[in-house]
Amino acid sequence: ENEPIMPEEILSGELSLKKLIIALKANKNPEKMLAEKQDLEKFLSQKINRSVEVIIPTDSATVVESFRNGTLDLGYLSSTDAARNLDQATASILLVHLKNEKPYYNSIWLSLKDKPYQSIEELKNKPVAFASRSSTSGYLIPTWDLSKKGYVGPEVALTDFFSQTIYGTGYVSAVEKVLSGEVEAAAVSDYVYKGDNKYLSDDQKSKLKIVQEQGPVPAHTLCVRSSISKKDKKFLQQALMEINLENPGLRDRIFNGKLVVVDQNKHLRVTREALEIQKTLKP
Repeated sequence: ENEPIMPEEILSGELSLKKLIIALKANKNPEKMLAEKQDLEKFLSQKINRSVEVIIPTDSATVVESFRNGTLDLGYLSSTDAARNLDQATASILLVHLKNEKPYYNSIWLSLKDKPYQSIEELKNKPVAFASRSSTSGYLIPTWDLSKKGYVGPEVALTDFFSQTIYGTGYVSAVEKVLSGEVEAAAVSDYVYKGDNKYLSDDQKSKLKIVQEQGPVPAHTLCVRSSISKKDKKFLQQALMEINLENPGLRDRIFNGKLVVVDQNKHLRVTREALEIQKTLKP
């Protein structure tokens, strides 16, 4: 039982699961998500010789439940969602992605380029959008930053500081609210604006500017259902890490960078600290 499993043995072995179900984050436009779903299904089903189904839940709360009842095997989750699953013992971190060779990145506030805003305090009494309630870079870390600066707290809610707070269904939906004029600024991850055009077009980027950066944001995680056997977890970890060499293009489109093994508690330290502070804020 406690014999270490060697990599050669793993991939020559096979997955005891007859089918693999993976959840991706709904953070891009629907056409791109559909292409990612099909490409990942095709690549992985050939790799592990099993049928693979990729689902794109719009509500991350369903992920915890799906891990618990065994209807989900792997999930690409924000560190916020990963922490929730770890705390409920429904899943553990299998891998995380690196961004510029680091397992973290920054959160940013974006506004229209022609607006005068230079910092978050200038957005007081203005309407803003967060990427989603479960986003680490698009909600948790910017809220943590506001709390550290004393703008929100046990007596002051987000809705006391801002005139209105709207929650999107992912990065793009929040930025679209800035472009349409519905809100003055949106909190998203820095690579949405600084990275390639996976999320926004050059035309959209040309109309925007960064008001403020905050961080660090622990990178997204690939979590695996707790009730899967140790041998299957090792097999999946190995199979997914081979995407690094075999299909870096697909890996970067879906997982934003190289997949690596980390110490899960160390990786989630900042996220958990921010979640604790969030509990003390006036709702």
